Amino acid sequence: MNRETEARTRPIGMFDSGVGGLSVLGEAVRQLPHEDFIYYGDNGHAPYGTKPPETVRKLAFDVIERLLVQNVKAVVIACNTATAEAAKELREHYSIPIIGMEPALKPAAEMEGDGLRLVLATPGTLSSEKYARLYARFGQNAVSLPCPGLMDFVEAGDRGSPALRDYLKCLLSPYLDRQVTAVVLGCTHYPFIRSLIASYFPLSTRIVDGNAGTVRQLGRVLAQRGLLNPTGEGSVALQTSGDSHTLNLMRRMFEEAKAIR
Repeated sequence: MNRETEARTRPIGMFDSGVGGLSVLGEAVRQLPHEDFIYYGDNGHAPYGTKPPETVRKLAFDVIERLLVQNVKAVVIACNTATAEAAKELREHYSIPIIGMEPALKPAAEMEGDGLRLVLATPGTLSSEKYARLYARFGQNAVSLPCPGLMDFVEAGDRGSPALRDYLKCLLSPYLDRQVTAVVLGCTHYPFIRSLIASYFPLSTRIVDGNAGTVRQLGRVLAQRGLLNPTGEGSVALQTSGDSHTLNLMRRMFEEAKAIR
């Protein structure tokens, strides 16, 4: 195997604070079926979204070091909070491509309609400088809704318990009698409860996330650097800083993620 072939066939690393990034992984295996992926869920330190920025940065560096030992050719930060707090520093420190997430506020802003754009995200994402810059450009009709604890429901495998429904009703009730053009899922956990969130709004309200755009960017960067793998079946390895129960949950949720559209 020559050097170019070896570089193309190396795996892609992907990580999140827990299971949420599996929604990105599901999109990645659809768009890039020939690639091998190593997904690391840092469940032992979840959630990231309510931690201080310096803690999130340290955790992100620790995870990337774990992935680099496994010879990854690129890393996807499948976490909006970790992207907001650590992507700049990680790119300055490492030479491999590092692809991040951001709430899909730009696509939502470009949709037709004068209604609100509700951005659901963790407090860490919404308080970051990166989000502030995004909001300054595309937030004219946007309302930012911090959702502390919402990812915990998803992390526990909850898709519609009375407690989760009460949480969403309290969060969304001020906007249910107003025109809402789009709801932005600004955390990679939230696509797992997309249908439940959508049920609070008319069918005309668009529910959007950044997963597909992030994976398209990953494909573009790999192609530009000659790292895109054009052949092979592709594979997925799931890893976690949690326990065996967590790993079993990740396996079930990955199968679910592959069906998310």
